[in-house]
Amino acid sequence: MQPIDRRTFVKAVAGTAALAAREAVTATTASPGAVFLSTWIQGKAANARAAETLKSGGSLLDAVEKGINTAEDDPNITTVGYGGLPNAEGEVELDAAIMDGARHRAGAVASLRQIKNPISVARLVLEKTRHTTLAGEGAFRFALQMGFRPQQLLTPESLKKWLDWKADPKRQTFWLNPADNHDTIGMVGTDGQGHVVAGCSTSGLAWKIPGRVGDSPLVGCGVYADDNVGAASATGDGDLMTNYCTSISIVHAMARGASPQEACVELLRHIVKTDPANRTAQVGVIALNTRGEIGAACIAKNFQLKYALWREGEGRFLESITLF
Repeated sequence: MQPIDRRTFVKAVAGTAALAAREAVTATTASPGAVFLSTWIQGKAANARAAETLKSGGSLLDAVEKGINTAEDDPNITTVGYGGLPNAEGEVELDAAIMDGARHRAGAVASLRQIKNPISVARLVLEKTRHTTLAGEGAFRFALQMGFRPQQLLTPESLKKWLDWKADPKRQTFWLNPADNHDTIGMVGTDGQGHVVAGCSTSGLAWKIPGRVGDSPLVGCGVYADDNVGAASATGDGDLMTNYCTSISIVHAMARGASPQEACVELLRHIVKTDPANRTAQVGVIALNTRGEIGAACIAKNFQLKYALWREGEGRFLESITLF
């Protein structure tokens, strides 16, 4: 993958994409300080909660965890935590991961049932064990041991959607077009002193085959953080992105000298170069480096990545650049 000249790239982007790109680049020149970057509309509330947690004396890990909790707790968000759309059997299975760039350590859970805050369970995997990832029944038992209480994660609304899907003789199955249910929350943050953390939480693809795990809880795929460089997260087709180890690829590109924006674009262009069919893939990525510079990009217009940025006490909602 060849590095992309930032000025040439920005000049080539037209319309709304160009405006979003210029706004992102302008933001990168702001004075140093805490920065939070999160995917989708739920990211704005998540960033605000994260910033308040940090301001109140919490750690950066606390901030990212609590920020993501806001999406997990919201029953109106059908792709994360409580109210998340279930698998093909009507069970909500949650995935999450959090990574500490200082210790280069992560905690993750996959296929976790009956616990609405998987990011908090993942945090305890990081803090309380020598493991990185717990899955399924083992993750559930660990959560109970840590004091979490099981609960029904289906809301009346999400249950109705599953029943409607189940009753449809022409229903789509695990290859369901994910345009309406890929609102994973991914978050990357820095405390303004060179420390970075990345986190991600999702209920995954609606109506998925039970046990399916996407990129979100996989270290290097859905999340990656390194205090020597920066952090990245991803959203979209988790099965595809797992094959490209999206987040670690972006961080490694930054380590080679690319800006966060250049690194995001470099990775997405590589995905399309290896398989032209990916030109319409639903893939979006966000990144920031230890200086608080940011990047965000998606491959196709049919999956326009919208993201939230918090910097210098102000939250904004933006659209990423689109490559094709």
